[in-house]
Amino acid sequence: MENEDAISAPSTPATPGTPGAPLFGGFKGDRGGIYGRSKSLLKSCKCFSVEEWATEEGRLPSVSCSLPPPPVSLARKVGAEFVGTMILIFAGTATAIVNQKTQGSETLIGLAASTGLGVMIVILSTGHISGAHLNPSVTIAFAALKHFPWKHVPMYVGAQVMASLCAAFALKGIFHPMMGGGVTVPSVGLGQAFALEFIISFNLMFVVTAVATDTRAVGELAGIAVGATVMLNILIAGYV
Repeated sequence: MENEDAISAPSTPATPGTPGAPLFGGFKGDRGGIYGRSKSLLKSCKCFSVEEWATEEGRLPSVSCSLPPPPVSLARKVGAEFVGTMILIFAGTATAIVNQKTQGSETLIGLAASTGLGVMIVILSTGHISGAHLNPSVTIAFAALKHFPWKHVPMYVGAQVMASLCAAFALKGIFHPMMGGGVTVPSVGLGQAFALEFIISFNLMFVVTAVATDTRAVGELAGIAVGATVMLNILIAGYV
């Protein structure tokens, strides 16, 4: 360190979704990472002040250092997006099909809970790998906000579309010929349906961008926030 008398400020969590950092939570050395110039471990090491603790063996130092998490390859990120999207589409649609097949035993609350829990589980399990976008609109939104590289958008969107197709064919093979429950057809006019879809899409994107782009947000709670928003949207629009 150039100035040994000065204690460096606390390391700031990387803005989730930026290159080199997962979408939901985590820490990043700086804007470099695997997309910038390579750095040594010593240069990547970040130090921050902590409260001095007294122990039986002595006193712990008031400055602590940590290394950033190891970089994740693009192949692993795309693979995590594929698996996460397939789990979400399969779980949400399968619940709707079973609900119709059992004459509504799942109820609207069950449908909302199934999809919301699916979103939460996938975000908590793959968010630290790929960011758990799970939706082309989320990927494009983060790229437009400069929190995700545009050159990776086609691969992410391709993985999400392919995962959706695979989930659809899996559902067709399992539940054929009872497939009507997974079809969403509005029961109101086109204008009303459009307005409602616009509102619930705004709700979802607002929550996703709020918890994923602000470093002050608790990254570990992003899955709960997004999952709860999905549940709320389904409850709002489920009968329309």
